[in-house]
Amino acid sequence: MPIDFLPVFLMVAVIVALSVFILTLSRLIRPHNPYPEKNRPYECGVDHVGEASAGLFKVQYFVIAILFVVFDVETMFLFPWAVVLQDMGLFGYIEMFVFIVLLLVGFAYAWIKGALEWVS
Repeated sequence: MPIDFLPVFLMVAVIVALSVFILTLSRLIRPHNPYPEKNRPYECGVDHVGEASAGLFKVQYFVIAILFVVFDVETMFLFPWAVVLQDMGLFGYIEMFVFIVLLLVGFAYAWIKGALEWVS
């Protein structure tokens, strides 16, 4: 029944309305004074020199972030699996074992390729 989802729809509507209100209010009260120094690209204390394709932006930040997200999602799948493990039996155990092995293969690949090395 659609009426069963009314609290969810109301919560989504309140969140969207609050987000639009906060963004609109902040746009109205913030100072707006762009100048060239303020609009320069900036990353982690490194001054911008040349183009991004020349290697100013370090990829290591993004690789570590992506690996963190992958293993965070893995953890998100492990908790519900652990709750229903007894109900799933051997099939559920083997399925999660294959999942973890695939993630470990990806982790080993990233490690072998040097994605986890922090070179400055």
